[in-house]
Amino acid sequence: MFANFLIGLREGLEASLVVGILVAYLVKTERRHLLSKVWIGVGIAIVVSLTFGAILTLGPQGLSFEAQEAIGGMLSIIAVGLVTWMIFWMARNARSMKGELEGSMEKAISVGSGAVVAMALLAVGREGLETALFLWASIQSAGSTTGPVIGAALGLIAAAALGVMIYRGAVRINLRAFFQWTGVFLVIIAAGVLAYGVHDLQEAGILPGINNLAWDISAQLPPTSVVGTLLKAIFNFSAETTVLQAVAYLAYLIPVMFLFVRTAFASGPRRATKAPAALTNA
Repeated sequence: MFANFLIGLREGLEASLVVGILVAYLVKTERRHLLSKVWIGVGIAIVVSLTFGAILTLGPQGLSFEAQEAIGGMLSIIAVGLVTWMIFWMARNARSMKGELEGSMEKAISVGSGAVVAMALLAVGREGLETALFLWASIQSAGSTTGPVIGAALGLIAAAALGVMIYRGAVRINLRAFFQWTGVFLVIIAAGVLAYGVHDLQEAGILPGINNLAWDISAQLPPTSVVGTLLKAIFNFSAETTVLQAVAYLAYLIPVMFLFVRTAFASGPRRATKAPAALTNA
């Protein structure tokens, strides 16, 4: 539940900041009549993201077990690739995001109101599709329980509320530090999702070694125990892990964490946000 709350909070806040930047720019340039076009684009993006999530959940039903595991494994690996790209992109380009979005909005305005809708749709829809895919993969790896879904929903709600408060100036938050530390946790979560995807591909018969276990401590640490549940929820830890899963986990976690920390924690100015001008720190 915690892992999915964190994903929903991090990804949802990114989307909220994108919307806040677009709205603030239109208000600042006295083009309030175009705000409805932005909200139309945002609404379409939300519907598309929810539909994508529903397709991911319901699409494989009715297929054979091997086919479902193969699809789940491949989508989990794709989700890890996307979230890895996203956290590195944010680490490198966060300070320039506001300028890029405002530039894109100005170009869209020069084309017409339809382009404003499309621009908002694409800007928010990208975040929404990434969030839907990674949340789906994380929920699948956590098991078919309501906890991960509730955690994700609470994270998205908290992100929306926080985004509104930042825009209105009700709270100040160091977004650089927020994205740094949530990025660290997302790398850990992504490593677990990758290991889960590898296990799915093993169960599908695509990858070998399903019976070659690196460890089996399920007797000492039952998955239903409090500790086992917490480790599963936070780190996606499995008491029964194959050698290939363990190798994939460490081969991803160690170099990616090293590169992310070196990139995201590079020395630079640390500033807290204040709305709407402080959205430059997003």
